[in-house]
Amino acid sequence: MTQTPQIDTSKPHPARLYDWYLGGKDNYPPDEELGRRLTEFAPVIPVMARMNRAFTLRATRWLAGQGVRQFLDIGTGIPTEPNLHQAAQRLAPEARVVYCDNDPVVLAHAQALLHGTPQGALGYVQADARETSRILDEAAAVLDFGRPVALSLNALLHFLSDEDGAYRLVEELTARLAPGSYLVLSHLTPDFHPEEASRKVHEMYRAGGVTMEMRTRERFARFFDGLDIVAPGLVAAEEWHPELGEPVEGQGGVHSGAYVGAARKP
Repeated sequence: MTQTPQIDTSKPHPARLYDWYLGGKDNYPPDEELGRRLTEFAPVIPVMARMNRAFTLRATRWLAGQGVRQFLDIGTGIPTEPNLHQAAQRLAPEARVVYCDNDPVVLAHAQALLHGTPQGALGYVQADARETSRILDEAAAVLDFGRPVALSLNALLHFLSDEDGAYRLVEELTARLAPGSYLVLSHLTPDFHPEEASRKVHEMYRAGGVTMEMRTRERFARFFDGLDIVAPGLVAAEEWHPELGEPVEGQGGVHSGAYVGAARKP
């Protein structure tokens, strides 16, 4: 593993902000400051973050149930148990998982992500999501891209604008996946909230130096172009296979504010 890059503590980072929402300790004053401003405006945000996390675990279990044994999780975030590989390997001990994030704090905790079953394999790539070739090349040390892979980009793409290459990176990543692979996404949307509230949250993120690009259902659907969306389609996070469990404390009456979906590459 390469030397840990310099951690920039002067401005918030999405992974550390998410850690703060989940009650973690691996964040810095700028992360906490922005998190407090946002939760003062919308106190349900930490619950919404946990609902997104619950979707990730449900989707992983569903994919393992479909026979998927390889997973590439980009925008991993700071480890919060259970991790994606634990969900996958609980059902399929031979599952192979590669995590990727660009925050050095996540790299510092990577060893916590790399304890799995003896039958499986785990890896970590330190890279920006837009470095698609590098991610795929390094992930190939663990994953066989000639076989199906589940690509997860959960709670990531709303931190990338169209101009910053959000759609392009999804196209580049899915182009390398074998037929039978899956793309799994969760993404914040303004569709379920008053326009003024969505605009305010957008402005607060931007003021904190964090790109925020909440997309409508139509714009979210574009990420799945050329893929076969599986049931129940593009829905709110809490509506995607709730029968798979993963209850969230405080969820009652709270809307996740996010679209999610999974699609299979034909």
